Amino acid sequence: MSKYKSISHNETETMILAKNLARISNKTDTIVLTGDLGSGKTKFVEGFLTYFGLENEISSPTFTIVNEYSKNDISIYHFDVYRLEDSSEFYEIGGEEYFEKGICLIEWGELIKDALPKEYLHISFEKDENDENIRILNIDTFGSRWEDCFENIKY
Repeated sequence: MSKYKSISHNETETMILAKNLARISNKTDTIVLTGDLGSGKTKFVEGFLTYFGLENEISSPTFTIVNEYSKNDISIYHFDVYRLEDSSEFYEIGGEEYFEKGICLIEWGELIKDALPKEYLHISFEKDENDENIRILNIDTFGSRWEDCFENIKY
């Protein structure tokens, strides 16, 4: 069972949650996003980048595996590891080195679970069966980093 649950009624609410998480993120945090195609993972990334004024920069890393964004002294790495066979391919591209270099947003991160750092936030996106706009976001914390954060954000 997930530690926290958030109901998003539309893309705007998903982006607001992402902006609120971006506001409290540290420079080396990792956030893993899982869910079916079209469940809201990329909208979440868009909202996250909006907080840093990078809303016009987003592009899907589907074919490049990782896109890098920078603002002031913050680096954000947006991974889409859907096309990787397993975590060994993630290691081959030096993926684990990014964890210390900046904020990592990893779509399909469950595919490289054994390569993830000890401390990360995992958000699982589910489509509502009765309303195509509603998303159920199940949020789990790994490590102590995120334990007390949810008192300070709207979710």
